Amino acid sequence: MPSPTPVPPRDRADTPWRSEGAPPAPPPKKKMPGGWRGLILAALIVYLVTNLVLSFFNDGDEPTISYTEFSKQVAAGNVSKIYAKGDAIQGQLKTKQPKPDGAKGDYTKFVSQRPAFADDDLWADLTKQNVVVTASPVVEQRSFLANLLLSLAPMLLLVLLWVFIARRMSAGMGGAMGGLGRKAPPKPVELEGAKRTTFEDVAGIDEVEGELNDVVDFLKNPDEYRKMGARMPGGVLLAGAPGTGKTLLARAVAGEAGVPFFSASASEFIEMIVGVGASRVRELFSEARKVAPAIVFIDEIDTIGRVRGGGAAMGGHDEREQTLNQILTEMDGFSGSEGVVVLAATNRADVLDPALTRPGRFDRTVVVSPPDKAGREAILRIHTRDIPLAAAVDLAQVARTTPGMTGAELANLANEAALLAVKRQQAEVTQADLSDALEKVQLGAERPLVMPDEERLRTAYHESGHALLGMLQPGADPVRKITIVPRGRALGVTLSTPDADRYAYTEEYLRGRIIGALGGMAAEQVVYDVITTGAENDLEQVTNIVRGMVGRWGMSERIGRLTAIPADGQGPYGLAAAPATLDAVDHEMRRIVDECYVEACRLLRENRDKLDALAQALMANETLDEAAAYEAAGITRLHK
Repeated sequence: MPSPTPVPPRDRADTPWRSEGAPPAPPPKKKMPGGWRGLILAALIVYLVTNLVLSFFNDGDEPTISYTEFSKQVAAGNVSKIYAKGDAIQGQLKTKQPKPDGAKGDYTKFVSQRPAFADDDLWADLTKQNVVVTASPVVEQRSFLANLLLSLAPMLLLVLLWVFIARRMSAGMGGAMGGLGRKAPPKPVELEGAKRTTFEDVAGIDEVEGELNDVVDFLKNPDEYRKMGARMPGGVLLAGAPGTGKTLLARAVAGEAGVPFFSASASEFIEMIVGVGASRVRELFSEARKVAPAIVFIDEIDTIGRVRGGGAAMGGHDEREQTLNQILTEMDGFSGSEGVVVLAATNRADVLDPALTRPGRFDRTVVVSPPDKAGREAILRIHTRDIPLAAAVDLAQVARTTPGMTGAELANLANEAALLAVKRQQAEVTQADLSDALEKVQLGAERPLVMPDEERLRTAYHESGHALLGMLQPGADPVRKITIVPRGRALGVTLSTPDADRYAYTEEYLRGRIIGALGGMAAEQVVYDVITTGAENDLEQVTNIVRGMVGRWGMSERIGRLTAIPADGQGPYGLAAAPATLDAVDHEMRRIVDECYVEACRLLRENRDKLDALAQALMANETLDEAAAYEAAGITRLHK
C-alpha cells in the first residue's frame, strides 16, 4: 500500500492524536498560571518590599543632620549654598564631613529642620560666610511618576519571572502527567489545499474497498440511511498482517468522504498516571463530535483492547483497562445523528475484548489480506508513478515472483530499485535493478566474505541439495535462483517461489517443503558424511512446518483432528495441551522429519550426477538464475 502524503504531525506534545481536514479551531483563551488572586498577592508583596528598599536607599543618600550641626558648619564657613522652604533646609557643604550618629561614610548634601523657637541671626551668619541662598532645591527630589516607575520596575520583573517559572512548571507537569486537566482543543495540522488520500491511492484490496464504501456513502449521504431507518456500524475493525495498508485505508475512507480524520495509536493514550488515558479518550471523541461527520482512527488497538481481567495489575483494573472502558463508553454513546465512525486496526484480532467486537461497537470486521498477483502489479504501478522506468521493465513479472508480499514490502522493493539505479548512475530503473533489489530484500545484502575453496564447495553442495530436491519434488515451488555468495547471515541461498498464489496447502506439498529444506543437510551427509552448522535456519523452517502439521492442521493419525498447539502456543494452565498429548505431538514431529530426511538422502543418492553437475556450475558461476539452474541439473522445467 502506498503512502502518497505523510501523516501530519501533532501540534501539541500532550495531544496523542493527529487530525486531517478539521476546520480551524479558535485559539484557546490564555489563562494566567496560578490565577489572578495569586498574581495580585505577589504584586502587593513585591510593591511593599520595593518601596521599603527604595526608601532605605533614598534615606542613605542625603542624611538629615541636626540644626546644631548645621549651625556649626555655617559658623565654620563650610556651607556653600542652601535652599529653604519654610523651616525645612537643604544645603551643600564645601568639604565632606563624616555622617552623624556614627554612620559610615561622608556627606556633602544634607537636609535639616530649623526649630520654630530658634531666635538666632541665621541670615546674618549666612551673609557673613558668603553662603548662596538658591531658588531651586539643592537636593533634587524625584517626581511621583519617576518614583512610581522605579518602584514598579522590580515588581514587574519579579512578576514576569514568576509567570515564566509557573509556565515551565505547568509544562513539566503536563509532560509528566500527560496534560492532565488541560482541555485546549487540538489545532488542525493539515495544510489547506494539501492532497487527501483517496481510494485512487489504494490498490490490491478491492474487496476491502467494497466493504468500506458503505462507510463512505453513509458519511456522504446520512439522510438517505435515516429515512430507511438504517444504522451505520459505529465501528469498523481492520484486521490483517503488518504492512497490508490498514492505516492507509482508514485515511482513504476519510479522504474519499471529505470528512475530518483524527488518528492516534492506542499506546499513546497510556501513561503512568492513572486516569490520563481515559481523559485523553474523552477529549479526542469530544473534538470529533464538534466537527462531525468525522472519522476517528485508533491504530494497534490490541495494545489497550485486550481481554480485561487478564492483566498483572493489582485488582485487575489498571490504566489500560480504564482507557478501554472509556473507549467502550464513548462508542456506546454514539447515535446515528452524530455521524462519527470509529475505525481501528490490529494485527491480533483474536485477543480483543468481546465487548469491543459486539454489535453496536466494532460490529463489522474487515480482514485486510496480502494482495494477489493482480493486486501486487497494481501496487507496484502506484509506487513507481514517480520513478522513471525503462521501457523493458515488466512489472507483471515482478508481481509473479513476489507472492505473499504486502504493500509495504512492495513499496520498499520499488525504493530499493531506485536506490540501486542512483548508485549505478542510471537515468532509469531497469529490470535488473528490480531483480537485484528483490534479491536484496528476500535474500539479504551481499557480504564481502572470502571463503576457502573447500568451504565454497561444501556450500555449493549444500545449496545444490536444496535446489535439486525442489526440482525433483512433484508440486514443489520452482527454483528461481541459487547463489553461494554470502548474504546476510547465510553463506549461500536458494530462492524458490510458487508460480501462483497459494491459499491452502496439502500434506504432500508440506512434506515436499520439509524434504527441500533438509536437502542441504542431506547433501552434506551424502557427499561428505558430516553435518555442519550451516543447516540451522533450515531446521528452524522444518520445525515450524512440522509443528503446524501435527499440532494445528490435523495431519497426524495419532494426534487426530484437533488443535494441540494453538497459534499463540499457549493454553490453560500455561500448557497448550495435556502433557501426554504434547509427548505424542513431539513423537509425531520426529517421525515425519525422520521420514522426510531418509527420502531426501535417497533422492540425492539416486541423482548424484545431477547434484555434482549443479555444484560444479555454482563453483564456476557463483550465482545461477532459474533457466541456468535447471539446465545445469539437466532437468526440464515444466511450466504450469
